[in-house]
Amino acid sequence: MATAYADDFLPEALQFRPSTPLVDIGANLTHESFGRDLEAVIQRAQAAQVTTMIVTGTDLAHAEQAVALAKQYPGLYATAGVHPHDASRWDKNLERAMADLHAMPEVVAVGECGLDFNRNFSTPQEQERAFEAQLALAVESGLPLFLHERDAGQRMREILHAWRDDISHAVVHCFTADRDTLFGYLDLDLHIGLTGWICDERRGHHLRPLVSDIPLERLMVETDCPYLLPRNLPAKLKGRRHEPALLPWIVREIAQWHGISKDELGAATTQTAQRFFRLPTEF
Repeated sequence: MATAYADDFLPEALQFRPSTPLVDIGANLTHESFGRDLEAVIQRAQAAQVTTMIVTGTDLAHAEQAVALAKQYPGLYATAGVHPHDASRWDKNLERAMADLHAMPEVVAVGECGLDFNRNFSTPQEQERAFEAQLALAVESGLPLFLHERDAGQRMREILHAWRDDISHAVVHCFTADRDTLFGYLDLDLHIGLTGWICDERRGHHLRPLVSDIPLERLMVETDCPYLLPRNLPAKLKGRRHEPALLPWIVREIAQWHGISKDELGAATTQTAQRFFRLPTEF
């Protein structure tokens, strides 16, 4: 087997290794950009102490691929859901297929599902129908929810409030919204996932003063790779593809704004992710 950095993809300045194992709760490893070197990507992640990765399933095909990866690689788990962009495709056949996936041991959450009123690739009505159907599947399976929300915070909170007594845990992944939306989610006892968005001085600066308001027992970290490559990395990355090995840099940035050490934040977010996704606690 090749060494973790055998292809020299990451410059030495980007080869971070924290003292504590990390959990990347949102890695789109089924994306086509990982097709040529996935094994090396996973090796680099492990070398960077990112020992657990939750592979996001955004539709039936990608959820099935995520499950296949979780079966193949130790430390990988899958989610299974239908992204709001694809909500127009929701039907009874898709519902049954998702229910079957949720019964698999590799699947640790229902999603990525939710609302996206920014682009409206599916209509708001189609999005709400698919979202509520997946909330029902989460109740049926007992799995936590992996949520997507963009420009739909008020409606998301209204729907989740109506379901809150029935669903278990839920995380708003890749949170990028404002203070009122954050506190609305925290009031619903939701978890928050933060990404390299906070490293973007053009659009992520508003998140920085909010970070310390997120209790550590509700905070998790993610790359959302191959998207959202941090803009403030100390070296350039060829290809501009984000990957899990860079999660320690995001942890360092979040820790700075939370006012604690990167080791403390890393350990806390790992413990939170282990509880949330019911993961093994031994690495």
